[in-house]
Amino acid sequence: MDLASFEEQLNQFNVSLSEKQKNQFYEYAQFLVEYNEKVNLTTITELDEIYEKHFYDSLLIGSLVQGKQTLCDVGSGAGFPGIPLKIIYPEIQLTILEPLQKRVQFLKLLTEKLGIEVEIVNRRAEDAKEYRESFDVVTARAVANLNILAELCIPLVKKEGIFIAMKGSKGIEELEQAQKATKELGCEVEEIQENELSNNEKRINIVYRKIRETAAVFPRKYAAMKKKPL
Repeated sequence: MDLASFEEQLNQFNVSLSEKQKNQFYEYAQFLVEYNEKVNLTTITELDEIYEKHFYDSLLIGSLVQGKQTLCDVGSGAGFPGIPLKIIYPEIQLTILEPLQKRVQFLKLLTEKLGIEVEIVNRRAEDAKEYRESFDVVTARAVANLNILAELCIPLVKKEGIFIAMKGSKGIEELEQAQKATKELGCEVEEIQENELSNNEKRINIVYRKIRETAAVFPRKYAAMKKKPL
């Protein structure tokens, strides 16, 4: 997927790229490839794959995060999905929680290069107590199995907010395995989005609505989550 194909796909979601946004995505892709030579951020380094498997994939949830919402991207890595969303919807207030310092450094350089304002926090989600139940939307992509991911993310979502779990082909299977966890943490499934990339890879994005506050005992330490998932 080159830039022209990327634009064409976004038009299906009623998104038209300005010249500034086109330049931002191009600079993002170039900087990611360049920086990846010294710090391992992604195995996807061909430009056409970056546009499809990173940028386009990130924007599949765009209809859920428009407006002046507060959005938290947990374990963002090289900035996905948060930064592509911020480029398209600059009015969102984006916070990135990223535990690895080398990725935080990349994200700080990237956001400066792109001229966008993002709060980048070098912290694990389970340790970010000051952000508890403060975000309209919390999302994560390729971080952990859903029964663990839910415990990392849902405590950050404010009541009536949404948690979006961005998953691949095993998304429905993970959803079923995480039913007990998401219910205990205060969420219920609102929507399931299914899409396919050009190579027929499935993308399943599960949208949860938070219907009640999360009990204070959650999230537990990560070791406890892994040892005994909800």
